[in-house]
Amino acid sequence: MPPQELEHPALDQLAATPEILRILMAGVTDEIAVRKPAPDRWSIAEVLEHLSHVEGHMFRIRLDQILSFDNPVLDPYDEKEFEAAGAYSGNDPEESFAHWEEQREAAVEMIRMLDPTRLRRTARHPEFGVITLENMLNSWVCHDLGHVRQIAELVRALAFLPEAGPFQAAYDLKP
Repeated sequence: MPPQELEHPALDQLAATPEILRILMAGVTDEIAVRKPAPDRWSIAEVLEHLSHVEGHMFRIRLDQILSFDNPVLDPYDEKEFEAAGAYSGNDPEESFAHWEEQREAAVEMIRMLDPTRLRRTARHPEFGVITLENMLNSWVCHDLGHVRQIAELVRALAFLPEAGPFQAAYDLKP
């Protein structure tokens, strides 16, 4: 008899996020995807590359550390440092999305095979102190949903508002 898959609302949300974003971006052209709403704001393409980068360079590394070591110290992730270095710019949005989705599917598949007691494994974060794997899963979802909201606002402002005619005056969007 195969082992039972781990059930957890955060895990279900992590698995669903790629489809949610795919639906949100269904009508987004490459031109819209790379358009920055303001010099100091990210484009959809930059958000997608950030998601891909943080998936592999933070969440997966932390997941592996928590599962492999007793109470490891986790490295901080400074998105402003990566942004300043250009890590999120100049990438093809479809490639960024595909890479992120592959990483996400692999992580979800691996987590689903865990014994539920593993969610209590701990790590130490330099800023937040002791965390559990379950804390990290919920934080991962919070991170995703913040960027889902951000992409939704970008799609709203860049793809649909310009075509809303006189209704544009009803909206004060700042994506």
